Amino acid sequence: MKVIFPKETQQSIVQLLSPNYDTPEASSLSFLLLEYVFGWTQTSIIINSAHTPTAEEEELLDTSITRLQNNEPIQYIMEVADFYSRSFHVNEHVLIPRQETESLIQFIKEYQPWTQVKIADIGTGSGCIPCTLYHEIDASEIHAYDISTDALAVAEQNIQSLGCQIQLHKIDILNESLAESNFDIIISNPPYVLESEKKSMHANVLIHEPHLALFVKDENPLLFYSEIAKQGRHALKKGGLLFFEINERYAIETAEMLLSKGYTKTRIFQDIHGKDRFVSGELS
Repeated sequence: MKVIFPKETQQSIVQLLSPNYDTPEASSLSFLLLEYVFGWTQTSIIINSAHTPTAEEEELLDTSITRLQNNEPIQYIMEVADFYSRSFHVNEHVLIPRQETESLIQFIKEYQPWTQVKIADIGTGSGCIPCTLYHEIDASEIHAYDISTDALAVAEQNIQSLGCQIQLHKIDILNESLAESNFDIIISNPPYVLESEKKSMHANVLIHEPHLALFVKDENPLLFYSEIAKQGRHALKKGGLLFFEINERYAIETAEMLLSKGYTKTRIFQDIHGKDRFVSGELS
């Protein structure tokens, strides 16, 4: 039977990935892949002398390398992504949770003390935002909405695995109204990447992540924000807050739109890279 050596296998994977990834990223991916397939840590890769893989391990390794060579994100291959120190199930039906979005959780936590708040997350995807808030702040009720049945199935799996109590709803927010009301917080990370920005995107995002959750037409970049802000006039309680993740190009425009719809105390927050990434407003 075939015998492989962990360190040599890791170096071989780096070489196979080098046409698609720079060396540090290829190295990082190789370690993740070997832990996924064999359960090897970086330390064990260095000290282990030999391993006889099963047929299943060989097939999984070969298939996974091919998928990486086709620019598929490692999170989809492993079907897991980390967000705010928790692991979430992901697949091609949901966006991969971003580290930048963790800043939104932190801003909400630090915005003010929260007690028994009612929360809505619109465009929930994997459910990473509501599941995280369930564990991080004092919420009495959380509702999560998405247009995609497949995305809601992923969110349901994460709700169950993380022990959350969250109500899921299928909704086309541009054509349907929120049935629930009296929210303290409405959060949304809707599609905000312009169609014209496709040409500058990495292949792993453009080819593999769901376009329904990514893109908005250039001629109406605030389409989702404007509709959610309008519905928030009725769905939020007085003094309730909207929190948006945004395209950095439209921070001021988003804040001005909120003011025009009767929101006050608008604020613009930066992400971990110092880019304008979040806008909040209070219903007066």
